[in-house]
Amino acid sequence: QVQLVESGGGSVQAGGSLRLSCVASVGSGNNYSSYCMGWFRQAPGKEREGVAAASLSGALIDYADSVKTRFSISRDNAKRTLYLQMNNLKPEDTAIYYCAAWSLNCFSFQDGRIGGQNYWGQGTQVTVSA
Repeated sequence: QVQLVESGGGSVQAGGSLRLSCVASVGSGNNYSSYCMGWFRQAPGKEREGVAAASLSGALIDYADSVKTRFSISRDNAKRTLYLQMNNLKPEDTAIYYCAAWSLNCFSFQDGRIGGQNYWGQGTQVTVSA
């Protein structure tokens, strides 16, 4: 069992920055570094989409095209924490952002679906005003 808690959301003006964090609690028999980690978002009236993903060690990362030059994902396995640095935010980035952990196919995530055992946080709201 993996429990995920996100923080760092808020309201900013376009062009601003936010840093999201996701801290994991891992049950006995589980290892945080055994899971792919990533960020997803869902805007009102839209499907959930994948934003960014990191491999087990964090050495490999991938992004949705819409955020590739503006967002940066990283993970600290010693702290069991995942980060998303979001720069040059745009109104279209407004959404609830979710942290997720999953056990299969780290880089099959962009459609918002992930494989194997998967766990989700409760989400944190990001609102970007024009």
